[in-house]
Amino acid sequence: MKADRRLIAALAVAAVAAAVLTTAALADRGPAMGRGGPAAMLIERFDAIDADKDGKVTPAELADWRKARFEAADADKDGRLDQDELAAFRLQAMQERAGAQAGMLLERFDADGDGALSATEMPGSPGDGAGFARVDADGDGAVSKAEVDDALAFMSRHHGWGHGARWGEGMAD
Repeated sequence: MKADRRLIAALAVAAVAAAVLTTAALADRGPAMGRGGPAAMLIERFDAIDADKDGKVTPAELADWRKARFEAADADKDGRLDQDELAAFRLQAMQERAGAQAGMLLERFDADGDGALSATEMPGSPGDGAGFARVDADGDGAVSKAEVDDALAFMSRHHGWGHGARWGEGMAD
């Protein structure tokens, strides 16, 4: 039981550290890869929406882009998106974002330029200790569930995820 708690705490700390470092890497790119609503979506996909490549997006271009995305998601071409089609659409969007984020992580942390991250280059890698130390609020060399929860709540507030919500709350796109 004690080992299970230690494993859970270690995984939580690793997740917090990776999230902090990943967020720092993505912060250099502005809000487009994070939260930000329609404006962030427009910036993130601006070049794809700007059909005539004049550096401006018109309402007609935006409508055409949205229509094309809907039609691409509508696998059975019935003019409606059912649960499976919506899930596939969301999964594709998540995969695109994950690919972009992975590229940014490589760009930022691939110190030897080999196109891959080694264990020592990986954000939140064992031995860096910085993320763990930040979560260990009382400095006792271990983290409690309350300390992890507080760290996640801080990150939620700091990054605007649901205005202070706990991890996972208010984070839907």
